[in-house]
Amino acid sequence: MGDMNGKSNGIRNIVILTGAGVSAESGIDTFRDGGGLWEQHRVEDVATPEAFERDPELVLRFYDMRREAIQTKEPNPAHDALARLDREWSGELLIVTQNVDDLHERAGARRVLHMHGEHLNAWCTACDVRSRWTGTLIERPACPECGEAALRPDIVWFGEMPYRMDEIFTAIREADLFVSIGTSGAVYPAAGFVRDAKSLGVETLELNLERSQGSHWFDETRLGPASSIVPDWVEEILGNRD
Repeated sequence: MGDMNGKSNGIRNIVILTGAGVSAESGIDTFRDGGGLWEQHRVEDVATPEAFERDPELVLRFYDMRREAIQTKEPNPAHDALARLDREWSGELLIVTQNVDDLHERAGARRVLHMHGEHLNAWCTACDVRSRWTGTLIERPACPECGEAALRPDIVWFGEMPYRMDEIFTAIREADLFVSIGTSGAVYPAAGFVRDAKSLGVETLELNLERSQGSHWFDETRLGPASSIVPDWVEEILGNRD
């Protein structure tokens, strides 16, 4: 990181927030593609607990299609670079992703937290167990743990609380650097992380295709495709290790 904010190489603990822009170059559509419509339904209408209660087949079909689609995609150089950082960084590192795909993990990253859930999990609302799930849910299969037909996508829907927020805030408090990659800066609470970091004196860096809604909060912004600017940044920060 060199001279950002006048500091040298005093970076040890890093928190990285990743959003849709990291996976876009792998061919994974963002939530707003198609004007926010799916089969003439507003996306919000298939991504709420109320929608699931009202029309479970519609919701399950939507998520079955997305679960199937992500399994055909591959990590891109941005995922690969972050996995390399995870392997080689000796300090604390947490990759907090808003993405519900598994491309960080498939690239080899291990220090990953999915704050909005995962497509390849199913959550049993009867026994509260999350199971790895790569098939469909439309036929209401039984939970592998308790046998009840109470599985739903393990996705944080509108109106639900993102996962593991306490862990995220603890990591930000202990960080020397907060990096936001490929996010719009429009979805809370993730959009507020940069302000939390700044209030604690943490260095902040934005890597994005274009400036986000919260761009003015960052100490530095670098613009470009994630597959280009993320590997460049990882090469730079690994080269600047003490």
